[in-house]
Amino acid sequence: MTALRTPLKIALAQINCTVGDLAGNVQLILDAAGRARALGADLLLTPELALSGYPPEDLLLRPDFYRACERELQQLAAAFPDLTLVVGHPEAQGECCYNAASVLRGGRIEARYRKRLLPNSDVLDEERYFTGGDAPCVIEVAGVRLGLVICEDIWRPGPAESARDAGAQLLLALNASPYHLDKLKLRHEVLRSRIAVIGIPIVYSNMVGGQDELVFDGASFALDGEGRLTHQLPAFEAALEIIEYAGGKLLPGRIAPPLTLEAEAYAALQLGVADYLGKNGFPGAIIGLSGGVDSALTLAIAVDALGPERVRAVMMPSPFTAQMSLDDSRAMVENLGIRYDEIPIEPAMRTFAELLAPQFAGLAPDTTEENLQARIRGMILMALSNKSGAIVLTTGNKSEMAVGYATLYGDMAGGFAVIKDIYKTFVYRLCEHRNRLSRVIPENILTRAPSAELKPDQVDQDTLPPYAVLDAIIEAYMERDESPREIVARGFLAADVRRVVGMLKRSEYKRRQSPVGIRITRRGFGKDWRYPITSRYIDEWQ
Repeated sequence: MTALRTPLKIALAQINCTVGDLAGNVQLILDAAGRARALGADLLLTPELALSGYPPEDLLLRPDFYRACERELQQLAAAFPDLTLVVGHPEAQGECCYNAASVLRGGRIEARYRKRLLPNSDVLDEERYFTGGDAPCVIEVAGVRLGLVICEDIWRPGPAESARDAGAQLLLALNASPYHLDKLKLRHEVLRSRIAVIGIPIVYSNMVGGQDELVFDGASFALDGEGRLTHQLPAFEAALEIIEYAGGKLLPGRIAPPLTLEAEAYAALQLGVADYLGKNGFPGAIIGLSGGVDSALTLAIAVDALGPERVRAVMMPSPFTAQMSLDDSRAMVENLGIRYDEIPIEPAMRTFAELLAPQFAGLAPDTTEENLQARIRGMILMALSNKSGAIVLTTGNKSEMAVGYATLYGDMAGGFAVIKDIYKTFVYRLCEHRNRLSRVIPENILTRAPSAELKPDQVDQDTLPPYAVLDAIIEAYMERDESPREIVARGFLAADVRRVVGMLKRSEYKRRQSPVGIRITRRGFGKDWRYPITSRYIDEWQ
């Protein structure tokens, strides 16, 4: 009789780490290890830099930060001598610093792998901090030889092949891969292309959680030696999954159902808000409600992320505010069950008009008076924030941020920009997604023409091209680096392209002063957009 082969059990830990919270991150790893051991796991796999959180940015320039990480790692090694732990952490060795993963077993650090390929594009700039490693690391657990790789090491050729050549039968990949729309599909494609070369399975552990403008979606998974999906963890939530390997292959397991693009984006924004406020200790959020679609979406996300008891909406009507805007705002806050206040700004408008009348004598009214309304509202929101400790969530979208259709120190005033990376056309899609879950956003908000309501009968399209046109031009120029000539060649009017590109360039100084906001596209106005304010470059038009 042939003896049954006992499978290797890998506990895949998808945890929500916080940058710099070494003790808290260690506790998350310990909790996962305890659950893994109870489930009979042989090994626990954590995400990239799980000990320190990701990205630590310029904390990585501090020698004391590395010393603190090493102390916590030594204590972690002693905590579970009967379980193999693979833990991501920063390492300093002489004059060099590494993005590393240590194998903890038997109460000590048994082996260490150093990330070999360092990403230096988009939001990632690891070459600023780390030196690349130069050797594979293969360990044996329960008779199976496991190769370690870290994130970028499986996105490009080299390290995975080296691990296989060193005898690895299975790759363990530690990751802190920031989310953008459709990112999971891209990861699957990249890893399948790598498996087609190396011919061995990959277990992919990804961090989950919000960190400033970045969101990590988790969505960890495993692919067998044929590139077939055997395990898929849920996105945007912490999870732990046991993955079994026996007879030279991964055994099939649980596969979480895929999300629609709108569901993905909404979950990312919800997690980003929850973690930004939670990890920074804000007691709640304040939102200036206008009766428009942007503030409606921001409010819905905030309530879903924080709960109704931690969200306050403030409506600040002016003489130009339509009754429909007031009615829709009142209906929405009633649907959500949150605190709501109305503070008319007409008295403040009169005071400013009287105060500035001598300075403005002989000058016709223009956008100056319109901007004063936005700044009065911003001042009220910031006063409420100062008094309560709650953070103001701004409501501007990516389309507005791109072309400067926002007022400095007015509607741009606040601490966190929830939909800063959401195009106006996608704002409507996210509102419709939210209403499919339960109808909280009044229909009028979704069907009326967008308006800042800063003067009579104003609509956004008085100043901007139709949003479908505007968003397409912004995406082509800003995300895909197409020249105006190329954009016009795709069928857009040269006048529209010239207008949009001009506004985008002139608004750089505004964007530099805007709050940090959640990134969900391939390129947002944040870490991955570094254009000069002062520039005389002339784009290619012909």
